Amino acid sequence: MLDQDSTPRIIAIANQKGGVGKTTTAINLGTALAALGHDVLVIDLDPQGNASTGLGISPSERTFTTYDLLFRREGVDVQSYMTAVPGLQIIPATPDLSSADVDMVSDPRRLHRMRDVLRSKIEAFSEREFILIDCPPSLNLLTINALVSADTVLVPLQCEFFALEGLSQLMRTVQTVRSNSNPALRIEGIVLTMYDRRNNLSGQVEADVRDNLGALVYETVIPRNVRLSEAPSHAVPALIYDHASSGSIAYQKLAGELLARIQGTRDVAATA
Repeated sequence: MLDQDSTPRIIAIANQKGGVGKTTTAINLGTALAALGHDVLVIDLDPQGNASTGLGISPSERTFTTYDLLFRREGVDVQSYMTAVPGLQIIPATPDLSSADVDMVSDPRRLHRMRDVLRSKIEAFSEREFILIDCPPSLNLLTINALVSADTVLVPLQCEFFALEGLSQLMRTVQTVRSNSNPALRIEGIVLTMYDRRNNLSGQVEADVRDNLGALVYETVIPRNVRLSEAPSHAVPALIYDHASSGSIAYQKLAGELLARIQGTRDVAATA
């Protein structure tokens, strides 16, 4: 277990570009952390609800959702749903969440709504060691809310030609959030996803990203893997669907590397 206080570590998994592996990372990193004995909550902040489906929560079961978390706080107890993975729970999303930007626009605390909720309902989250927020594929009010409430942001980055161009916009947004709303926010790391060793372009993108971002980039690389793609249709994480697949092994390594980085950061802080 991590040596930490009762406050969970909140990690926003974000990239405004769709199809880069945000939800796959939220599901399988959460599963890998839970498998290592950590209590993990996934908050599905994407109106598509793919993380909810991928963790086995059918639409008919979603009686309490992230929309309720954000907009129906008074007198409503926070509910989360057990998944097939011991120690991993989720607050699911439904298409209702697609109206969130409109519903928040007149709220003077619209950028802080998620943060305010997490603080006001802290007793419901105090047993979690990690809260992973699966952000929508855009830099809208939902994503900004996640960044304002998070300790760190983890960025899945697809190994393709325009990867760094999209990343620069997210980095500017993180800097703006840090300057205006959440000065403690930092980058947890960049995770290269959909890596194809048969394609020279993947290697070129990896080299470019590492040259530009250095130690921010995780050593672990998530490969393009058919089992990662198949698992959601079976409503289970890839680590359950096929724990020996290259994608599953990569996410297990990513979880170990994340924990090692966290512990290293704490060790440095303790000796400062």
